[in-house]
Amino acid sequence: MTTVRTRFAPSPTGFIHLGNIRSALYPWAFARATNGVFILRIEDTDLDRSTQASVDVILEGMKWLGMDPDEGPFYQMQRIDRYRAVLENLKALGYVYPCYMSVQELDALREAQTKAKQKPRYDGTWRPEPGKVLPPIPEGVRPVLRFKNPLDGVVSWEDKVKGQIDISNHELDDLVIARPDGTPTYNFCVVVDDIDMQITHVIRGDDHVNNTPRQINIFKALGAKPPVYAHLPTVLNEVGEKMSKRKGAKAVTEYRDEGYLPDAMVNYLARLGWSHGDDEIFSRAQFLSWFNLDHLGRSAAQFDEAKLKWVNAQHLKTLSEGELAKHVSVFLEKDKVASDERLPLMCGLFKDRCDTLVSLAKWVKCFYAEVEIPKEERDKHLGAHLSAALESLGDKLAKLSTDEWQKESIAAVLKTVLAETGLKMPQLAMPVRVLLMGTAQTPSLDALIAIFDQKTVIDRLKNN
Repeated sequence: MTTVRTRFAPSPTGFIHLGNIRSALYPWAFARATNGVFILRIEDTDLDRSTQASVDVILEGMKWLGMDPDEGPFYQMQRIDRYRAVLENLKALGYVYPCYMSVQELDALREAQTKAKQKPRYDGTWRPEPGKVLPPIPEGVRPVLRFKNPLDGVVSWEDKVKGQIDISNHELDDLVIARPDGTPTYNFCVVVDDIDMQITHVIRGDDHVNNTPRQINIFKALGAKPPVYAHLPTVLNEVGEKMSKRKGAKAVTEYRDEGYLPDAMVNYLARLGWSHGDDEIFSRAQFLSWFNLDHLGRSAAQFDEAKLKWVNAQHLKTLSEGELAKHVSVFLEKDKVASDERLPLMCGLFKDRCDTLVSLAKWVKCFYAEVEIPKEERDKHLGAHLSAALESLGDKLAKLSTDEWQKESIAAVLKTVLAETGLKMPQLAMPVRVLLMGTAQTPSLDALIAIFDQKTVIDRLKNN
C-alpha cells in the first residue's frame, strides 16, 4: 500500500493567518490519521516579496500548534539547480520554447482580446509548429520560457472536495515556466517538487483550482502521475470577505500571544470546513482518529472570534490545574511576575471564568502584585461604615496559624464577623473581594482568601 505523503507549501510573502493555517491543518491531519508523512515546503521564488520574517511566523505558528513536519522545511530557492535540470529535460522533449513577446505587447494583446469580448490569453505567437514561420528574434531581448500546452483534449480529475472537474485544454494558454533571468515560476516548481517529494495528496485552498490543470499537464509531460487533489473552500472573515492580511486578518502567532490554547485552535480550525457529526468540542487525538477527506465541506466557512473564544474556554476547563499553571506561567514571566507553588490552585479557582490564558493570568496577578481598585468599585462597595467590620475581619484572620490558614477556618472567621456586625454575607464579601482583587465578582470568598498569602490579605484589609 502506498504511503500517504502530504505537504503544506506556503509562500513567505506575508504573515500566515488562520485561513492559511487551516490549509496546513488538513494535510497534516490526513498524514497523521493515515500514518503518512507530512512535508513543509517554503515556496520562496518570489524574491521581491518573500521575507525571512514571514518564514519565521510560519515556523513559529506551526510549532505552537504542534503541526511539526516529518520532512522539511525545504526551500525552493535552494533547489534552483534541480529545476533548471528538469527544464533542460523538457526542452529536449520539445515541451518548452522561448517566447520573445514583451510585457507591453502582451498587455496590448490582452486589451484587444478584452475589447473583442474574448478571454485574455497568450496567442502562441512564438510557439513553434510544423511549417510555421516565427517572427525574427528581437535584439537584446531575453526570452521567457513557455510550456507547450496540449491544444486539444480535456484535463480531468476527481477532486476530493469539489467532485469531478473537467477543463478543456482550449481554455489554457502556454504557461510561462521560466522568467527572462532563468528563474523558474511557481506552477513549474510545484510540479517538480511534488514529483521529487513523492506527494500523493495535495490538499490546498480552492484559489489554486485554476493552476491544477496546468500542473497536471506538466506532470504528464514529465511522465509522472498527478497526486490526488482536494481543494478547500475559502475561509471568510467576520464580514464575509475572503480572509487576508489586507482585510484585517491577524498572524496566527498573535492568537498564541493573546492566550489561546493550541489544542483549542486546532479544534476550532478543524471545524472551518470539516465535521464529525455534531461534535463541536474534541481533543487533538479525537480529531486525528476521526479525520478523513470524505467529510470536508464544500461551502466557504466564516471565522467567528466569539465562537473561537467559546471553544478556547471549553478547552481551558478540561485542563488540570498543573497543566494550566504551565501555560499561565509563560504570561506571568512576560510581565515579570514571579509565581510560586500556589499557582495551580489559582488557575483551578478561576479557570471557569476565563476564555483565554491572558484573562486567567490577569486574575492570577492579583495574588502577587498590587491591585488597582477602580473608582466605581470603591464608590459602590467601600466606605467608612465598613471600616470596623473589615478591621475585625483582619484581626481575626491574623490570629490564624499557618496550619489554620485553610478554607474551613477562614469560613468560620467570616461567620463570626457576620454575627458580630449583623451584616449579611454579600455586605461583607463584596468589599473584601474588591480590596483583594479589585472587583466584587470572584469565586467563593473563603476559597479565595485561602489561596492568598496571609500577610497580603491583612494588609489589603487594613487599606480600606
